[in-house]
Amino acid sequence: MLSRSLKIGIVCPYSWDTPGGVQNHIRDLAEFLIASGHQVSVLAPAISDDNLPSYVVNAGKPISIPYNGAVARVLFGPVAFSRVRQWISAGEFDLLHLHEPAIPSISLLACWAADGPMVGTFHAAAKRQKIIFAIGPILEPAIEKLSARIAVSEAARLTLTDHLETDAVVIPNGIYASRYHNGMPQEKWQGNTIGFIGRFEEPRKGLSVLLEALPVIARFAPDVKVFVAGPGDPSEVQEHIDPQLRHRFTFLGKISEEEKANFMSSVSIYVAPNTGGESFGIILAEALAGGACVVASDIPAFDDLLGHGEFGALFKSEDPTDLAKVIIDLLRNDTKRADLALAGRARGQSFDWENVANQIYSVYEMSIVGSEKVKLVSDNRSWNRFLAKDDK
Repeated sequence: MLSRSLKIGIVCPYSWDTPGGVQNHIRDLAEFLIASGHQVSVLAPAISDDNLPSYVVNAGKPISIPYNGAVARVLFGPVAFSRVRQWISAGEFDLLHLHEPAIPSISLLACWAADGPMVGTFHAAAKRQKIIFAIGPILEPAIEKLSARIAVSEAARLTLTDHLETDAVVIPNGIYASRYHNGMPQEKWQGNTIGFIGRFEEPRKGLSVLLEALPVIARFAPDVKVFVAGPGDPSEVQEHIDPQLRHRFTFLGKISEEEKANFMSSVSIYVAPNTGGESFGIILAEALAGGACVVASDIPAFDDLLGHGEFGALFKSEDPTDLAKVIIDLLRNDTKRADLALAGRARGQSFDWENVANQIYSVYEMSIVGSEKVKLVSDNRSWNRFLAKDDK
């Protein structure tokens, strides 16, 4: 992978000690780059210094703001700006990689503060937002400083072009595909089983859609069981489950990466009923790599990731009747379910970090070379102006 060793500064906009797809992406990328011989420092907000990896620098305590249908824990303001500048100055980086530099966060502050090669990765997929248009004149000069732009999906790229009228190369989120490929099926999760992983209390994760679909599913698959993994208080959710069906639900809490791999290889169907706000769907990539038969809502990011139905089944977003129909069809057809899982497993391998990191590193190299050329031209112009003054 490496043609030269780099000093890379990566900026994470969201609180490091709060679980999230962006944080996981940055963690895995940083550790892959370090293992590949690079020097990497990650700047991120964090509530506490406890348990931070050695490569993470705490930028300060985040604050919570509503963003894109969820709560984002970010850091902004003059004190944060000072810390960002100190980190950049001390790091003497060959390149900065800024994640979500178009939202008020330390990534945007770094974009304002830094010069030289900078790569921005855009994760969010969102509808046109008035606030973005209102602060567009402030954002555009900063975004123009980026040497290159990456979007994690076509949905994220379209969000970028829609809001800021600029483009990006699409490079997906990465996963360690082999970790999921080697999952061991567990009898306790096998049978006519449906799996779900996520922050189930968050409405956009769509667990309520599955709850509404279950009475119909249970009518045609009387022994169906649903396993829900992820952080949250299940008591509030259980209140909305038909009392006659509550025994079919098991809430597992947070599970380890090893358990997740086993989970994906065990359940008959992995369902992602998300209602929107997703730019990629890393949990879907993990499910595919783990050999699960995936059923997902047809939101743009999931539709794209699943190849418009080639690598997993799609249902109409927020339509529990259509979800029930798709799941019943697959539970009744073992061959179709196995074929989808096989196609999905091959698709999951394409998101392995070995492939994704090589694509990101190519962008790094192009950004550095481009910056060096710009600097050379600038230096030549300055030298020529000096000579012209000397001649006079």
